[in-house]
Amino acid sequence: MSTGTAPARSLDEALLPDGGDRPHAAAALAAVRAYGPAALAADVARGAADLDLRHGPAEEQHLFTVDPVPRVLERAEWEGVAAGLDQRLRALEAFVADAHGPREAVRAGVVPAAVLDTNRHLAPDLPAPRRWIGMAGPDLVRGADGRLVVLEDNVRTPTLLAYALAARELVAPRLGVRPGPVPVREAAVAAMRRMLADATDLADPVVAVLGDGPRSAVAWEIDRLGEMVGAPVVLPSELAVRGEDLVLPDGRRVDLLWRRTSEERLSDDDGRPNELGELLLGPLRAGTVTVVNAFGTGVADDKRTFPYVEDLVRFFLGEEPRLRSQPAYDLGDPAQCRAALDRLPELVLKPRSGSGGHGVLIGPRADERQLERARAAVLAEPGGWIAQEPVALSTHPTVVDGALVPRHVDYRPYAFCTDEGTVVLPGGFTRVSLTEGELVVNASQGGGGKDTWVVG
Repeated sequence: MSTGTAPARSLDEALLPDGGDRPHAAAALAAVRAYGPAALAADVARGAADLDLRHGPAEEQHLFTVDPVPRVLERAEWEGVAAGLDQRLRALEAFVADAHGPREAVRAGVVPAAVLDTNRHLAPDLPAPRRWIGMAGPDLVRGADGRLVVLEDNVRTPTLLAYALAARELVAPRLGVRPGPVPVREAAVAAMRRMLADATDLADPVVAVLGDGPRSAVAWEIDRLGEMVGAPVVLPSELAVRGEDLVLPDGRRVDLLWRRTSEERLSDDDGRPNELGELLLGPLRAGTVTVVNAFGTGVADDKRTFPYVEDLVRFFLGEEPRLRSQPAYDLGDPAQCRAALDRLPELVLKPRSGSGGHGVLIGPRADERQLERARAAVLAEPGGWIAQEPVALSTHPTVVDGALVPRHVDYRPYAFCTDEGTVVLPGGFTRVSLTEGELVVNASQGGGGKDTWVVG
């Protein structure tokens, strides 16, 4: 989820202030203009239909919009992002392990005890997995100063990778730019398979991908991921417990389960097992199945954790953060809460448990009534909110009604944690708002996506 302030201050990713092309984006833009933006958009849309590239739960499914103008990143910048993600994920991995063990970060005063004591994602009664974080897909944005910063870490169930790969298939061959972007599909398949292989000590594990079926907004993606890693996609209702084992419909024991469900916990708020808990708690406690990304990983993805991530990098790694967080404030801290409420019209307010842009208040765009409702909600439950400094989200040329127009974008790179280190895919995905001035770029709220190139 990405939010920002008024577009007047926004930097354009591909165009200079005088309207000329930025050098790194010039070849791609020239190819778009030569093809014809309207014709290119129509061809890409037909290709998406041929792929049946759908997004949204069953009752709301629609063809996903792939904008045909690629976003181009220079290799040096992407390499800096990759190094920063590696550092950030190493710190978050250490924090999740610490949160389920000695809580040294709390003892040292790096993170308030309340952040963990009230965390819905802790899984304290399960054996620690070999690795907590498997795949990450953080949301990055570029502000008016040109710097990419992290808005959210997304280490529970990052999505849209298969859509990113589809966008590459639909856009790059049509444009024919030479030299083109760094290839990504084979790297993605290799990274996913390595991540899964390194999540267990078993030499030849039986792997399954756990999905939600038609109720998932990304059911199309989950099926594609299963194909790429060579594993069946199953629903919870299709699995069974036999003794201490989790078994597939054909009777084979599942050794490794890649969880791609929207449900990220094993229990409800009252502590009773939910559907996944009823199914998985026994095998997890017995150690007969490993889950990727593990239950408990959400501790690192909790919005109340986010304001402390840079300090966690310093604490666990003894290094300065290479990839910065957009400044954020834990409203469960009384001093931070008072300061944020005094500046509420200037800040972005996010519910701790929200996702997809739902429940977010953009202070600079809110009226007095909205601000007062938000203030009352924060005062009623301060620990349920964080505030964040707004960003003048960058824009990128996008085809709307056949013309190239600026639309706001964010950036989601993909990283996989393996025994050899963090593998960051070249490129990733750019989410784009298709409405003028709209700052929420989520696909769940009408956004689309762009093929994202690394060049140079």
